[in-house]
Amino acid sequence: MKKLENIEQFETLKNEGKTIFMFSADWCPDCRVIEPILPGIEADFPEYTFVYVDRDDFIDLCQEMDIFGIPSFVAYHNGEEAGRFVSKNRKTQEEIEGFINDLAQ
Repeated sequence: MKKLENIEQFETLKNEGKTIFMFSADWCPDCRVIEPILPGIEADFPEYTFVYVDRDDFIDLCQEMDIFGIPSFVAYHNGEEAGRFVSKNRKTQEEIEGFINDLAQ
């Protein structure tokens, strides 16, 4: 998974094709729980570019996007927000895959 390096990169990635941003942090226990399943999810959805956004490095972006719980996912299709799975609750593989599958509809 790519790691977001700056706001300019965020703007570029959200406007190019299909991108899912995963908002997370190294200290987040619920984020660590899903970490082992993420490579499989990425492999199952190759049409998406997955980008890790460290909440602590991009706190202003998180506030601007109303991301107050992690892990959270926000998807873009060519610059338009396609969906969000944002909450402070732990996410399961099934919930994440369901979120991504629902984006196509």
